[in-house]
Amino acid sequence: MKRIYRILLLFVTLSALATPASHAQFLSLDEIASWGKFPRFCINTYRWGDKFFNSYDSLYVIGTGRRFNIKLRTESWSDFYNFSFDQEPKTRMTMLSDPTTTAGFWLTYMAVSVGYDMNVGQYFGGGKDRHKWSFQFNCSLFAADAYFSTNNVGSTIRRVGPRGHQERTDIDFDGINNRSWGLDLYYFFNHKHYSQAAAFSFSKLQLKSSGSFYAGLSLWGLSYDFDFNLLPDDIKVQLPLAQYDYYYRTRSNNYAFRIGYGYNWVFHPNWLFAISESPIVGVRDGWLLNLNEKRTSFSFYNRIRASLVYSNKKWFTGVIFRMENALFYDKTHTMLGSMLSVEASVGYRFNIW
Repeated sequence: MKRIYRILLLFVTLSALATPASHAQFLSLDEIASWGKFPRFCINTYRWGDKFFNSYDSLYVIGTGRRFNIKLRTESWSDFYNFSFDQEPKTRMTMLSDPTTTAGFWLTYMAVSVGYDMNVGQYFGGGKDRHKWSFQFNCSLFAADAYFSTNNVGSTIRRVGPRGHQERTDIDFDGINNRSWGLDLYYFFNHKHYSQAAAFSFSKLQLKSSGSFYAGLSLWGLSYDFDFNLLPDDIKVQLPLAQYDYYYRTRSNNYAFRIGYGYNWVFHPNWLFAISESPIVGVRDGWLLNLNEKRTSFSFYNRIRASLVYSNKKWFTGVIFRMENALFYDKTHTMLGSMLSVEASVGYRFNIW
């Protein structure tokens, strides 16, 4: 029982000591290491891992001295869809979803962040339900992101018609039911001087301007459903989708290589402007339009982010802009789907132990 107690105590203590800037240590690492071979092995492993995975040049990046932060964030975004059909009458159509505003709380412990955003407009009679769930992990060497979102809010068809003769329509359209999920893992090449966490999760402090290329792998799934039977007949018949009962559907899993560049500009003490751009190219495996015919094709995606952050060691606030683009195509048509969002956050850093 004494050995089990010591192992449990060791685990709790390592969690408490997990950041070098901590001031609330109730046992020193050397004291724990003196308990025996296994505690000494754990301490040595921790010290190696902390140095290897989470060390920065302190002239450029430092920790905040707090393990936890909690933030309240609001996010507003819209989805944009651009359809281009190559069959006669070669119709073009642009669609913009109704703006959605979500609010949620995020909790970060060291490198790990988890949060949940909920569509607040639905509780005031302003739209259908839309949810986002996200998980983030950041250390100096690499980052990992996971997400899941649903979208069935209404939209507006802005323009439709033959190529070069599209007319402004502003038709309300509620036939959307889209879902997406994804997992990204990528490595920072200039990880001693550049901190993505300082710009987008507020868990580090960037002291001097620096940038870094990064590269990694992305896995994501998309499920798009557009029911164009809800359109007026004079608009619906302009879409060459009769053989698909006027549904546009896609189901796909995507396996891709991601490369990008991020830059943090410290233009004033405690102020940071950051930008990050990342094209993603790989293979798409799934169904497009005809759900009875599975196909494999190239996958194209792009993500760009920018942020403006004010941060000291306890308080922080920031605004983050995101734009994502996904391309779907075959010999009959092209569809470009885009997501635009603006996030505003305010938060507080703290220690529990």
